Parts: sequence; structure tokens; C-alpha cells
Amino acid sequence: MTLRVPEPATAAATASPVVARGLTKRYDERVAVAGIDFEVRPAEAFGFLGPNGAGKTSTMRMLSCVLRPSGGQLRVLGLDAATEGRRIRARIGVVPQLETLDLELSVRDNLLMHARYFGLRYRAARRRAAELLDFVQLGDRGADDVRTLSGGMMRRLVVARALINEPDLVLLDEPTTGLDPQARQLMWQRLYELKQRGVVLILTTQYIEEAEQLCDRVVVMHRARIVAEGTPGDLIERYASRHVVELRMAPGSRDDLDVRFAGLPGRREHLQDRVLLYTDDGDGVVAEVLRRDLRPISVQVRRGTLEDVFLRLTGRQLQD
Repeated sequence: MTLRVPEPATAAATASPVVARGLTKRYDERVAVAGIDFEVRPAEAFGFLGPNGAGKTSTMRMLSCVLRPSGGQLRVLGLDAATEGRRIRARIGVVPQLETLDLELSVRDNLLMHARYFGLRYRAARRRAAELLDFVQLGDRGADDVRTLSGGMMRRLVVARALINEPDLVLLDEPTTGLDPQARQLMWQRLYELKQRGVVLILTTQYIEEAEQLCDRVVVMHRARIVAEGTPGDLIERYASRHVVELRMAPGSRDDLDVRFAGLPGRREHLQDRVLLYTDDGDGVVAEVLRRDLRPISVQVRRGTLEDVFLRLTGRQLQD
């Protein structure tokens, strides 16, 4: 069967599905989201990156109208999130970070029960459930007890459930956490198909590769604020470099590294067991390192990634 996703309404085709201006969320004295601005475009996959406690989940919960903003403005699908939450929730799908499946029901009945919240008639709900189970490759498991599914299958079922109302916008909080590589690749394929069909995707993720694969644009959040925004390629060009040279150095060779590396082009970062050189000419830097007889244990030249951007903007220290 072919999964049917409705075309966006005419008014929504050109308007931004999400607009936030000065969006703020406070919990008593703690500020979780500190006056952020962002805008999501039609048919876009938009990602939030940031360490734990940066404000990503609070932002997602305001987008899903579970939390009321403490300040600022938030419009979702042209509606005011502060006063029209019920209408917004009827038009969005949500994939929460934690599983919320009913373990007492079958795979299919989890979808049918969820369909009732949106007023779908039984026959239409069964048809939609069959389409969605095929879409997430669970078509042969509809009658099975949810408890017999693997973790990856449960995650795919949660995505299917989020699509039962044919949403215009899907919010995904860490959609592939805990999945093995094969299940993650399948999930990426399915989310890409949704985006190609005009569904707006907004996701948080701890997998930098996931953001690079799926997102047209990302924002990096740090300490309740947005510290960078752009396409993955733009952010890499702005905050990282074309190449990163990783030099693993022998123990005891750190004392004079600053002097020996002096004059090399680009930014340099000293870690416990290696030195990272950020440059637009990886081969040229490696040649200069060897010319200076620095003798690293190993040398690796790789492309700059969104992870390099993330670590530069938010630091390498663990944050609770």
C-alpha cells in the first residue's frame, strides 16, 4: 500500500509553519529557554542540537503545546500556541523521547486507539493503520503483542502512531535513540520520504550524523539560548574547517608542542592524547608536520563535521 500524506493547505504552502519570537520558558527561578527566535520553513526538516539541559526538550514541549510559554510569541501552523493548543495538537504528530505504547494492546490496536483521539472512523482508522504498518515495515506484526517487539520495532511503531492523523508537522524528540545501525538507517529513510512528501519535520537528536543526513537547517542551543543557526554545510564552513588533522602523540611529548606547532595555519586544539589541527589544506599540514619531524604515533585527515561545530560552540565538558 502507498502511504498517503495530504498536500499542505494553500495558505500554509508559502507561510512558515513555525515562527518563534522571544520564546521563553521559566521553571520558577530557572530559565530553560531564554528568549529564542527561529522560523521553520515549509517542507523543511529542522533540527535542534545541544547538550543536555540546553533547552531543546522544553522548546519541543512548547511546540507540541504541552507546555505554555512563559513569554514571547510562538505560532504553529498559523495558530497561537498560547491560546489555540487544541487546534494545533489536532494537526501535528509527536514522537516522544520515551516510549508510551500501551503494552496491553496489540501492535495494530495501539494505532487504532490513538486514531480515536482524532475522531477517525473505524474503517478509515484500520485502513490508515495498515498503510502505516507497511510504511514502517511492521505490516506482518499487526496482531502481535507489543511486548514481543524489539526496541527498534517499538520505535518504528511510535513513529507510525504519530502519523495516524496525517499531520502537517511531526515533532521527533531523539527519534533514533537506542536503535542499532540498521534500524537507524531505516528510520532515516522513512523520515526522508515524509519530508519529500511535504511533511514538516522538527527533531532533536544526539547523533550528529543524523542531523547532517536529515536536516535542511539546524540550530545549536547552549545554556537556554540559540548560539548558531544555518545549514550543516554553512555551520561547518563558519565554525569548523574543511579538514581536521588528528595527530596522536606519544606520552611525554606534550611539553614543547606549542613551540613545535607554532606557525602552522588554522586553529589548533590540544586534547589529552592527541592534537587536532583545523585547516582547509589537510595534506599540506600533514606534509609540514612531517617536515618538522614531530613524529606522531598516527595521523588521520578527515573532513570537518557538524560534531566539530557542536564541540566548538558548546565545549567538551559534560553538562548536567
